[in-house]
Amino acid sequence: MSHLGARIARIAPGRVHIVLPTRPEVTQQHGYFHAGATSAIADTAGGYAAYTLFPEDTEVLTVEYKINLLAPATGDHIEAVGTVLKPGRTLTVCQVEVFGVQTGGARKLVANGQQTLIRVNRPGQ
Repeated sequence: MSHLGARIARIAPGRVHIVLPTRPEVTQQHGYFHAGATSAIADTAGGYAAYTLFPEDTEVLTVEYKINLLAPATGDHIEAVGTVLKPGRTLTVCQVEVFGVQTGGARKLVANGQQTLIRVNRPGQ
């Protein structure tokens, strides 16, 4: 995430927000945020949302995710919100949403999806 320039903006049990400012390295030829960057922060927001509910001696891995790109992602930044829908001992399901956010604060939903994550023991545990 540091390579993309993304950062965690908000964290709470079962919910994480990640913000990615606009810059040429994360946009495509038309100036919109690239789908890869949009998907990366969505996946990470969901993963960290699940991780907030896991025991300390575990890690999180994405098993699968589906994302729908609903509109061209534009704005001062995009914000991914990961929310746990169903926590589990092994598998956790999250909803992910990505918003294009303008300088004045106007928000537009540009992507949404669902994700399944697996809880694994840390190596050596």
